Amino acid sequence: MKSILFDQLDNVRIQTLQAMEGATEELVDRIPFGFRNNIRWQLGHIYTATEILAFKQSNLPMILPEGFIERFIPGTSPLDDKAKSAPLPTLQQLESLLKEQPKRIREALGNRLNESVPTFTTSTGFGLQTPEQSLRYHMYHEGLHFGIVSVYKRLLSQ
Repeated sequence: MKSILFDQLDNVRIQTLQAMEGATEELVDRIPFGFRNNIRWQLGHIYTATEILAFKQSNLPMILPEGFIERFIPGTSPLDDKAKSAPLPTLQQLESLLKEQPKRIREALGNRLNESVPTFTTSTGFGLQTPEQSLRYHMYHEGLHFGIVSVYKRLLSQ
């Protein structure tokens, strides 16, 4: 069962990485009309939220480069002054972080999926009480943002 979960995580991440293909530094910083975020924010948010769901909740060390909290937690935007003052990761940095993250998750949580951890309550009010629940929720969350990346690429490439 756990192997399937980690295989699904890998598959979701592969889709996200494929959505990045062909994107340029200029493209990922453009914000479509009527929105508050861009592709770079979406990718940084996927990475940051995954670190929190997979590692912080289980009290494991996170790898969050300087400025990721200020730039990419829910409710932030590249338009915010606080985000503007934080270091901006390159597209290559984001790609590298996103590529290596699933392996770290598998190694850290492979034998801990059903441990009780402090409840993490999602923005929709759903309580996640084990690493497995958090990783399953993560796949929904990443899929949501993958869809936004795909739409933004289409909108901005016209």
